[in-house]
Amino acid sequence: MRPRRLLYLCAQQMAAWHWRKGALVREAAFPPTEAGFRQFAHYLAQNPKSTFSLLVNVADESFHIETIPYLRGADRQTVIRRRLAQTFFNTPFSAALSLGHEKSRRRDERLLLANLANPAFFRPWLDGIQAMDATLSGIFSLPLIVPELFRILRFPPEPCLLLSIQDQSIRQSFLDRGELHFSRLTPLQQGNIAGLAQAFSTESARLQQYLSSQRLIGRGQTLTAHILAHPGAFPSIREHCADTPAIRFNLLDITECAKRAGLASVPQDTRAETLFLHLLAARPPATQFAGEDLRHGFRIQRIRSVLRCAGLAVLAAGLALAGKYEYDARRIAQNAVALQAEAARARRHYDEVVETFPQLPIDNETLKRVIERYLAEERRSATPTAFYRQISRALEAEPAVEIDRLDWEAGGFAGEGGNPSALPENSESIVMRGRLRLEARASARQVLVAFDRFVDALRAGGLRVEILGQPLDVASGSSLRSGDTEREAQEREKPRDFGLRLRRIAP
Repeated sequence: MRPRRLLYLCAQQMAAWHWRKGALVREAAFPPTEAGFRQFAHYLAQNPKSTFSLLVNVADESFHIETIPYLRGADRQTVIRRRLAQTFFNTPFSAALSLGHEKSRRRDERLLLANLANPAFFRPWLDGIQAMDATLSGIFSLPLIVPELFRILRFPPEPCLLLSIQDQSIRQSFLDRGELHFSRLTPLQQGNIAGLAQAFSTESARLQQYLSSQRLIGRGQTLTAHILAHPGAFPSIREHCADTPAIRFNLLDITECAKRAGLASVPQDTRAETLFLHLLAARPPATQFAGEDLRHGFRIQRIRSVLRCAGLAVLAAGLALAGKYEYDARRIAQNAVALQAEAARARRHYDEVVETFPQLPIDNETLKRVIERYLAEERRSATPTAFYRQISRALEAEPAVEIDRLDWEAGGFAGEGGNPSALPENSESIVMRGRLRLEARASARQVLVAFDRFVDALRAGGLRVEILGQPLDVASGSSLRSGDTEREAQEREKPRDFGLRLRRIAP
């Protein structure tokens, strides 16, 4: 992680602090002179890998509350930029802080527009940051960090003041519902405790009158003023800051506040710079004043950090996946070794069992061939029962057919000129010899029609039919005649013999 360094700019100087794990160490201070600017540039050059955050505490600030319509996305940003340009003309350091939406039907949004009104004061320091190509996360105003302190201390959301001492000035911030509405900076004329206590009392009364005149608080409303100070200054502050109907004072122990905020090195006096610097480092506000040209290096750093984190995540996932594959490979190898050992034990057991068998008169290969041949013969030892059932169904459909002889054969078989080995072993065939007995007056055409019906019935049952002999001679050289001669009548009365070869594939 890149080192974090904080810059604190006030009217008297620029101070540099190193922040690490909640501890602040002051490293240098630079006066606003040419020599101070050169020393500051040298300090930046000595810390090229650090990320800097600039906290400013100056009197040249402006705060203005505006109301805009309920908008979202790019339209809202466009309206905010237009309001900033109209309110603070020709200044590069302005920002907007949302104060929430009104509860009216339109739900207008209230904005606090803030501005650093003296760009020339910041320019020499910012030129040094740009010249040294330092990574600047943003320019932050001290009043905008005050709401975070209130959230840590969990104060009620009533209108109140926070008064604190930084460098040689007193900061007075007005908050309502935990959000900043107004802040001002007043130089201190006296640095002793009595002078600080008197300044707290005087400035609180002045600011209460101003807020009442601006109608930011109601007339006659008691305003709570929280004073951030060291416990050693409490007696003097209580002496000068007595409660009135207009103001009620509440003293905050700065050391206790620093501990609750997580600051490891608590302040030793009433000065609160280190507390606000720690809040800036630990919980930076979303609102800041630096433009994109000043934050370009910080943007690049963020992109690099994201890419680095993504690369580390991918690397970690790859290592985890490789570890899983390595574990699976080792487990599979162990299982393979165990299986091989188990197979070896099974083979030894089998050999031991085989040695107990009586000796056979033939060797194993011969016995294997005999068994295979036996199984093949067993598969061939089929019966024609199923074949006969199919023929019977065809005979029921044609009662004029009489069967004289059935020659059944199982195994490979083909017709004349066929190749028996080309047929399946589970095929079977029947050579059928029979006759047709019709009425004496049946013509030759009726005989052929009856024979064709019988053949169709066999084929419909799934049999392959080959005609070996027709009941009539239908060759092209013969003729079919009909008449009433005695010879023709005798011919019709004779049975019509036929021959068929039937084939089927056994399931």
